[in-house]
Parts: sequence; C-alpha cells; structure tokens
Amino acid sequence: MRRFGLVAVLLITTLGVLAQEVEIDRPDLKIDREHTQWIDHVMRSIATLKPGMTRRDLLRVFTTEGGIFTRKKQRYVYRHCPYIKVEVDFSPLDAAQEPNPDDQVVKITQPFLEYSIMD
Repeated sequence: MRRFGLVAVLLITTLGVLAQEVEIDRPDLKIDREHTQWIDHVMRSIATLKPGMTRRDLLRVFTTEGGIFTRKKQRYVYRHCPYIKVEVDFSPLDAAQEPNPDDQVVKITQPFLEYSIMD
C-alpha cells in the first residue's frame, strides 16, 4: 500500500509538470521572444547581486530612486527600466550620515514592478 502511495505521488507530480509544459507551448499564447529574452537578461543580472556585496556593486545594475530612504534601507530601480525595483538593507561601514559606496548589502528583495516615484 505504501508503494502505491509513492507511485501515485510521483505520477501526479509528473502529470503536473507535463501540464505546465503544455501550457507554455500553447499556440494561443503570443509570446514575444525578444521581450522574454530581455526579461531573462534582467533577471540574470539582478541575480548576480548577493548579500555581502557593496553599495558600489549594486550601483552597477541599479540606481537610486526618489522618495524617503535611510542609509540602512533604500529602494533602487533597474538602470534600463525604472519600473523594475528592489529594496535593499545595508550595514553601514562607518557612523557618517551619508551613504558610503562600501556599505555592505545585508538583504535584497526579489525584484518587483511599480511605477516610478517622483519627488
């Protein structure tokens, strides 16, 4: 009986994966390959950023966004599209009030979409 349960779980999992594959290849979906490739590039470049890197490293991919921020927490926008954003927590290098390029990234959120904040 236990073996049957394991086989059933594996079969359901396999069918679920195959159903997702079929869903992606549906002819009624009009996938723009060029846009899909660009988004893949964006996701890969963002994925290079990890805790332990510096504010300087982050600024190669992102730039600051307007709005309220502190030295320890700030929102950034992707350099090539201001609607793609992340929020970053930092560990300040020193006691100064101004952000330091060598402040260390402690946490970076998953990218998200949002219209620009202007101030």
